[in-house]
Amino acid sequence: MSTQRFLTRPITRVSGQNSEVRPDHLALEEPLEIQIAHGPEATREWKTVAITMRTPGHDRELAAGFLIGEGILRSLDQVEAVHSRGPRFGEQGWQHSVRVTLRPEVSVDLNRLQRNFYTTSSCGVCGKTSIEALELTSFSPLPPASWQIDAKMIGTLPGLLREAQAVFDQTGGLHAAGLFTPEGKALVIREDVGRHNAVDKVIGAQFLTGHESGSILVVSGRASFELMQKAIASGIPMLVAVGAPSSLAVEVAEKFNATLVGFTKPNSFNIYAGAERVHHNASNVREVLT
Repeated sequence: MSTQRFLTRPITRVSGQNSEVRPDHLALEEPLEIQIAHGPEATREWKTVAITMRTPGHDRELAAGFLIGEGILRSLDQVEAVHSRGPRFGEQGWQHSVRVTLRPEVSVDLNRLQRNFYTTSSCGVCGKTSIEALELTSFSPLPPASWQIDAKMIGTLPGLLREAQAVFDQTGGLHAAGLFTPEGKALVIREDVGRHNAVDKVIGAQFLTGHESGSILVVSGRASFELMQKAIASGIPMLVAVGAPSSLAVEVAEKFNATLVGFTKPNSFNIYAGAERVHHNASNVREVLT
């Protein structure tokens, strides 16, 4: 496969008293260096701002989405070029570095990007070097709700996301993120070993192409602070997660007027913030106080 993003390795499968040697597919996990170049052309400087473990593919989108989530990129007009760099590997010729070059007149505060140079595939926010780096002061609250999504539609979104996970079908080891309209139309879906990487790829895809902007970000796992931050930074007002949200994710959603839904199943889900964007005709509503 020209787009294959998994490796096949022999394993020993044990079931009860029986065992067998059989092939198994493993999701690829490789490092990606994200660089940013800025300043006048004659004195342009570049710096490595992050190294993340990711599933190769859509790396330019990942880099752009990462910088959007950090509040560095706000408009495509700021960007001169985004290109992959370094030695090529694998049949697909992937590279291990992406450089985002800003236009000469664009200034950038690299102090906002202070973090350890290694970010694991399972957690991006834990690489930040100080609690001050978690501040969201550069982002504005989202505008009041101007649309609603039907409750029944919310229940279908994880299934629609799952249907598009081609590599997950082979490996069972990838997270997914997708951008949807309130009518359930999928605009872009991406997979990665890191859930924050999958979200960066989705956000970066919309940013770099300038295509229709979606209103609902759907993720296959839990809703962390960092995922909520990325949604708000890119102007996405609603995050729907298959798993649980963290307390900080809920606080951020409330502060910035976003909608946060968790534990999403075909016939049930929890609304943790921004219930005004969800339309439901519940015939039996009760309040449980204990």
